[in-house]
Amino acid sequence: MFRSLKVRNYRMFVAGGAVSNVGGWLQRTAQDWLVLDLTHGSAAALGLATALQFLPMLLFGLFGGVLADRYPKRPTLIVAQSLMAVLALAIGLLTVTGAAQVWHVYLMAFTLGLISCVEVPTRQAFVVEMVGRADLSNAIALNSSSFNLARVVGPAIAGVLIFLFGGTGPLFLINAATFAAVISSLIFMRKSELNLSVPVPRAKGQLREGLSYVLHREELLMPVLLIGFVSMFSQSFSMSIALMAREVFKAGASSFGLASSMFAVGALGGALLAARRARPSRRMLISGAIGFGLFQIATGLAPFYPVYLLLLIPTGIALITINTAANASVQLATAPDMRGRVMGIYMLVFTGGAPIGAPLIGWLSELGGPRAGVMLSGVLVLVGTGVAVLLTKLIAARVGEPVLAVA
Repeated sequence: MFRSLKVRNYRMFVAGGAVSNVGGWLQRTAQDWLVLDLTHGSAAALGLATALQFLPMLLFGLFGGVLADRYPKRPTLIVAQSLMAVLALAIGLLTVTGAAQVWHVYLMAFTLGLISCVEVPTRQAFVVEMVGRADLSNAIALNSSSFNLARVVGPAIAGVLIFLFGGTGPLFLINAATFAAVISSLIFMRKSELNLSVPVPRAKGQLREGLSYVLHREELLMPVLLIGFVSMFSQSFSMSIALMAREVFKAGASSFGLASSMFAVGALGGALLAARRARPSRRMLISGAIGFGLFQIATGLAPFYPVYLLLLIPTGIALITINTAANASVQLATAPDMRGRVMGIYMLVFTGGAPIGAPLIGWLSELGGPRAGVMLSGVLVLVGTGVAVLLTKLIAARVGEPVLAVA
């Protein structure tokens, strides 16, 4: 389960990332709570903030993947992480001094999304440079474990800290400080032990080449389409948790943090289970997507808060199953010189649907209540899964590739 940790550089990266991830979830929780405070509980405003954070990936994500192939990945990550720390510091100071307005949060979210256009595909492609292809699937699953362990701890701590500090400002400042851990891990890596890929020289048509590469390989096309449809509504699920906790069950900040943590407990368990598997299968991808849709509907029907909390656990397991399986499937099927561009496409569909899904679910939640928004989101995930399977068959047949059977 933990075989990738034998690699020193990867151990450093995971350790630094674990600290930074906790800070990131402090900020994510604080951001949601701050928007609700500044707008007096507006679900639409919360959906807009979530959408703005993912909109840059929709607009510029493909170009970020090209840059990830073009420049050395470790220095790129150091610069990107430093810029994110500056953003957290800025919004923290504005909030602590009482000067924060909702447009400040919108601007921060959008700028953070711009940086992520380059940082995310670069970070995803950097994993194989640390551990090699043999342990790639395991390393991706352990990354998810670290991320979701932080997702367990972060929101729970955030809820307590918001209560203790009487506001969200200090949480942004704490997150700014945690970036030192991941930046230090990148700086002090042993460069001689990295399996560095050769940067791809600047040339015309590199973006089109990446798109063609995915379209003509059904083993890439299937997970890319599936994760695109699922993530359009899964990216707004933390928003849905905030709305269900605050508006349906009338929970305070600490109880909201508990709900986020319960979801993350399931995600952490799913990630650890994924780390035991040598290679993800097609059946795992589809089962995870269907399970996530069904459990979303179940959470929307939960009659009491304790039942809602328990249902968040299998929901988290299902979501992380499809996320880790899709990520590993795509990276294992991609050539090294194309990995940045392919991961740019993958991250585009992974996050680019949020500007559509988050405002839609926020608007529907405002019209029909949070329960209706959550249940409709689950239905749309199930429909999207079927559409992804159908489109894969149609596109594969059109380009002359054989359609693979479910394994």
